[in-house]
Amino acid sequence: MCVIRHTEESLLELFSKGLLRGTVHTCIGQEACAVGVISALDKKKDILFSNHRGHGHYLTYSDDVHGLIAEIMGREEGVCGGVGGSQHIHKNNYYSNGIQGAGVPIVAGIALAEKMNNSDAISVAFIGDGTFGEGVIYETFNISALWKLPMLVVVEHNQYAQSTPSYDQHAGVLHERAKVFGYEVSVVDGMDLEEVYLTAKRVIDNVRKEKIPHMLFLNTYRFAPHSKGDDFRSKQEIDRNKKRDPLSLVRDKIGKEIFDNINEDALSRVNDVVAKLMGAKH
Repeated sequence: MCVIRHTEESLLELFSKGLLRGTVHTCIGQEACAVGVISALDKKKDILFSNHRGHGHYLTYSDDVHGLIAEIMGREEGVCGGVGGSQHIHKNNYYSNGIQGAGVPIVAGIALAEKMNNSDAISVAFIGDGTFGEGVIYETFNISALWKLPMLVVVEHNQYAQSTPSYDQHAGVLHERAKVFGYEVSVVDGMDLEEVYLTAKRVIDNVRKEKIPHMLFLNTYRFAPHSKGDDFRSKQEIDRNKKRDPLSLVRDKIGKEIFDNINEDALSRVNDVVAKLMGAKH
């Protein structure tokens, strides 16, 4: 989680200096979602499909700080040779796509293939609450429940789609929508790493065993702008949510001294990667 936080902060700084190509959507504040869910997967066989806000997902899956930052800087040494950028990344069983909702039907197809091959692998799609405005996800909820596909849809409900609050664009209760199609749904505090992990582990084990789709709905909040600097939220709202910073919650559980040592190592590691890419001397 500390590596993700410092990587994202470095990317925002690099963007402000004109050193990144394209856009960049950070997940600052949502680190517990990525770490909690992906730590419960079997990375050797499960398939993960991320979205436009996927740096934390990629880092948790691969631990490849250098490959990610180099990719977003457009360098050939990036994980995709510098051509995928922030939103279109692939490594092993990890994929991402910047198109809203695109990963959900793709994951359904992957889950169908795994089921036909009698595999016990599951496929996972990460989406945000804004994606509930895309019709294709409801078509996929229907067919995945009908065909009993081993897939997990993880919703990172950070309360905003770009700059529009969820309550201004969605009627009703979002986590109830998948239930209409027969999905089981688990609603979790996405800021609490331990709660996310334990729930994800239970849910993933069940999807793998029963070959049925499930939705894991994580209530979270992003502290940084939607992308780069476009942020119209009040400082008071952001500060109020920062009182439940997932890193602070972890620090309170494991102790300040242990946390600070981990955090310093993470910062040093990220700084070393940036320095190397910038051609600076260590």
